[in-house]
Amino acid sequence: MSIELPQVSVVGAGRMGEGIALAFIHAGLPVTLIDIKERAEDERDDYFERVRNNIRGELLMLVRLGVLQPEQADIALSRLTLQTRDRACEALRRCELVFEAVPEVIEAKQQTFAWVSEHVPASAIIASTTSTFLVTELSEMVSTPARFVNAHWLNPAHLMPLVEVSRSAATCPQVVERLLQLLKRIGKVPVVCNPVAGYIVPRIQALAMNEAARMVEEGVASAEDIDTAVRIGFGLRFSVLGLLEFIDWGGGDILYYASHYLSGALAPRFESPQVIADNMHNGRNGLRDGQGFYDYRELDVEAYKQQRMGAFVQKLASSGLTPAFDGALAQA
Repeated sequence: MSIELPQVSVVGAGRMGEGIALAFIHAGLPVTLIDIKERAEDERDDYFERVRNNIRGELLMLVRLGVLQPEQADIALSRLTLQTRDRACEALRRCELVFEAVPEVIEAKQQTFAWVSEHVPASAIIASTTSTFLVTELSEMVSTPARFVNAHWLNPAHLMPLVEVSRSAATCPQVVERLLQLLKRIGKVPVVCNPVAGYIVPRIQALAMNEAARMVEEGVASAEDIDTAVRIGFGLRFSVLGLLEFIDWGGGDILYYASHYLSGALAPRFESPQVIADNMHNGRNGLRDGQGFYDYRELDVEAYKQQRMGAFVQKLASSGLTPAFDGALAQA
């Protein structure tokens, strides 16, 4: 029995467009990658060759890393169709999902959405991949805003599992669900967030990166030691426990008092938000109270903790950082 494959197009053949196209062809779905920029014929041919070579290079990297077999890389690349704007109309008429991945210039996005809206069927989902503009700002640029969402991919798009999906008040819930299911089908882990600047990851990431740079500026530690601390301390733990889950493990009251001290010693930016104080005063400090940001009252807490610690031990092992029994004696 043949499987009906959804028709996907990506408008914008730059770095993000290449990464999104690669994610789909790697997962088995054909993609039309559309170069929106008008070019002379020889320039267009050179550009398409460069794009195809970029994607081929990423596939060959996966071969060298043992993720793909050489023949699988060839099969994946055969699923890619490169098209110019003037020749892409037929592909768009069959399209069920189109991602906009043009430069972060509002005029470019307006022109692209007007053109896409003119050619895709009424049932097609239109998704921006912007990391700058809100879905509420862009939804009015398409016909039928109910089918418009934002899908913010993280680089490298073909490897990073997370995609942040943001909807406006006008977006149809069924459109969001269709997009989530397709993203899951290609192995992604989508999350849904409201239309707020910074989404989830970029907002947290900006704070962390600025603080790391500030510590270098203040001479707190070397760049190398700060990055080592982030990779070995911050990164390993938070790849297993989410930030809010980690608050529940340690206790919201601990964060409250630590934040109060840091805000006095360093800067007001370290003060905790009101929700931390509210949780503390309402006896919702996390695991030990049975409630925090999560509800643990109906959970087998010991089994849950063992599962999380098991995942952490696996992370340590894959990083070559598992503490060795009698390790000190072996080095004596």
